[in-house]
This record gives sequence, structure tokens and C-alpha cells, in this order.
Amino acid sequence: MEISFDDKDLEELIFTGKNRKYKKLSKDKVFMKALVDVYNYMNAVSYVKDLKPYSFLHYEVLKHIGLSSVRIMNGRVERLLFAEYENGIRITIIELNETHYGRKK
Repeated sequence: MEISFDDKDLEELIFTGKNRKYKKLSKDKVFMKALVDVYNYMNAVSYVKDLKPYSFLHYEVLKHIGLSSVRIMNGRVERLLFAEYENGIRITIIELNETHYGRKK
């Protein structure tokens, strides 16, 4: 699956493990491994619907905002939000969301 990034800081975080905007998250080695694993799962599937069998990702379509999301790791609220295009062949990663489930910072 082709993945492009709207958030260049998030792209840098995934590929290098470091970024100023996500400095707090980049220090969490367990979280960083989970983030890279989620990216690899998304990159490996042919269609977005193929993420469903990976129940630990908790893939869901967020109808009220027109995006989809997957959980980064169990026990944490951070989710990766993305837009689906062309029947799920192309994903544009929008942001790393920490306010999912009503948790406001």
C-alpha cells in the first residue's frame, strides 16, 4: 500500500526515531517500536480492509470526521489518524492523536 504523510514531523519520527515536535514520544522506546510496527502493518497490506484481522490495531472508520484510525499500542490513547483514498490503496497519514476517547490534554 502506498503511504504518504501530511505531517512531515510524524514521517521523520517513524523513519528516524527522533523529532522535535514529538520529543516526548521519541524518548519512549516501547511506544516507538509499536509505532514503527503499526506503520509496517499498514505498509504490508494491499487494502485498508485487510487491517481488520489485526484486532490489536482496533482499526475503525471515524464517520463524523471522515477519517480512519488505528491504535498504536494497548493501554495508550494515541491513535494514528489517516484518510483513505482509491478504495484503500493510498493512505495519507494526517496526525498522531492523543485526545481520542475524550482524553483532553
